Amino acid sequence: MDDFFGTIMFPFKWLVSVIMVGFHEGLSFIGLPAANGWTWTLSIIGLVLVIRAALIPVFVKQIKAQRGMQLLQPDLKKLQTKYKGKTDQLSRQAMAQEQMALYKKHGTNPFSACLPMLIQMPFFFALFQVLSGISTNAKQGQGVGAMSAQQVVEFDSSSIFGAPLSSALLHGGAGNMSVVVLSILMIVAMTASQFITQKQIMAKNMSEEAMASPFMRQQKMMLYILPLVFGIGGINFPIGVLIYWTTTNLWTMGQQFFVIRRMPTPGSPAAKALEERRAAKGLPPLLGGKKAADAAAEAEAAAAAAAEARAQRVQPQRKNRKKK
Repeated sequence: MDDFFGTIMFPFKWLVSVIMVGFHEGLSFIGLPAANGWTWTLSIIGLVLVIRAALIPVFVKQIKAQRGMQLLQPDLKKLQTKYKGKTDQLSRQAMAQEQMALYKKHGTNPFSACLPMLIQMPFFFALFQVLSGISTNAKQGQGVGAMSAQQVVEFDSSSIFGAPLSSALLHGGAGNMSVVVLSILMIVAMTASQFITQKQIMAKNMSEEAMASPFMRQQKMMLYILPLVFGIGGINFPIGVLIYWTTTNLWTMGQQFFVIRRMPTPGSPAAKALEERRAAKGLPPLLGGKKAADAAAEAEAAAAAAAEARAQRVQPQRKNRKKK
C-alpha cells in the first residue's frame, strides 16, 4: 500500500520540489543567502502562488457552481416536500433522479465547493512528504525530488525565528520553544483564516433561501469541523507545511473578499450592499443585482394574480348562464 501511495505521489513530489527549487534558485541569484530560512520560506510562498494562480479557472467554476446550488434551493425544497415520508425504494430512486436533473439544469453539484481543496490536497501531501523526509535524507546525503543533496542539507539547517523549517511540534519540536511558539501561532492563523473565509461567505454571500436550506446546515457543520481538523492535525505538520497552508488560506480569504465585494451572489446581503454603493455613486444597478429567484417568484405571483382576476370575471357569467 505504501509503495502504491508513493507511486501516485511521486509526480506531485517532483513538481512541488521543482517549483520550490526554481524559486530558491531565483532568490539566490538576486542575492538572498541560499541556506537562509527566509529564502526557503519565500520559496514555499512562491509554491503557493503558482498553485493558486493555476487554480483560478477552477475557482471561477466553483463560484458558478455555488451560485447554482443556491438558486436551486427553492426547487430542491419543493422536491423534498414532495417525497417527504416516502421511504420505499421506488420513491427514493425517483427523488434521486429528479434531484440529479435539478443539478444538471443549474450546472452544479454538491461537491463543487470542495473541488479546489481536493485538487490542492495532493500537493499538500507531497510537500508534507518532502519536508518530513528532509532530515533523514540530509543525514544520508540524499536528495528529495528535484532538490539536490546539498539543497536538502541547506533546507534542514535553515530556520526562521530560531525554528527549523523541517521541524514539527509533535515530532521532536516540543523541546524547542521557538518551534512550539511558532507552530501554535501558525496553527491559530491557519484555522482562523479558514474559519473567517467560510464565515464571510455564509454571512454576506448567500441568499435567504440558501440560508434556510439543508445545504446550509451542512455548510455550518463544515464551518467548525474543517478548522478543527486542520488545527488538531497542525501539531503534526512541519513549520514549512504550516507556512504553506497558512499562506494558501490567506490567499483564499483575500480572493473571497474580492469576489463577495465585486461579484456577489444575487439576492445576498453583499449584492444589496454593492447596489447601494453603486447608487451612492450615481451608477445604474447591475443586471444581476436582482435575485433570479425573487424575479421568478414575482413573475409567478403576477401570473397567479392575473389568472385569479380572469377567474373572478368569468365566474359570474357562468352562474348567470346556469340560472337561465
